Amino acid sequence: MGNHMRIFIMCPVRNAKPETNDKIAAYVAKLESEGYEVYWPHRDNPYQKTDPIGLEIILCNREKMVGADEIHIWYDKDSTGSIFDLGMFFALVRTQVFKKFVIINRDDIEPTSHKSFENIVLAFEKRYRKG
Repeated sequence: MGNHMRIFIMCPVRNAKPETNDKIAAYVAKLESEGYEVYWPHRDNPYQKTDPIGLEIILCNREKMVGADEIHIWYDKDSTGSIFDLGMFFALVRTQVFKKFVIINRDDIEPTSHKSFENIVLAFEKRYRKG
């Protein structure tokens, strides 16, 4: 019945490009074929199309993040939802143990010489790469 590891996919949703969704869908399908239980907000958040404010969306995502063993991110610096989710991860990681933080599109992220979310995402990966 699989390994029962739960993975939360942090990714752009509202303004995600179709080609990005296709790549994430392929990644999710691969994980699920390996027996992982995957929560992909684009596909799995029941409030995605009905919440006009976004509060129910983020509450649901938080609940799913709390229940996850691993967090995997498709980082897009223009995704404000992903930035919000990174903040939730930062707050939650102090109160619970995540087994791993994985950057799905690692080759797309370059460190910067200044403070940036790119550097934060890379630091999360380095700190939480155990598994």
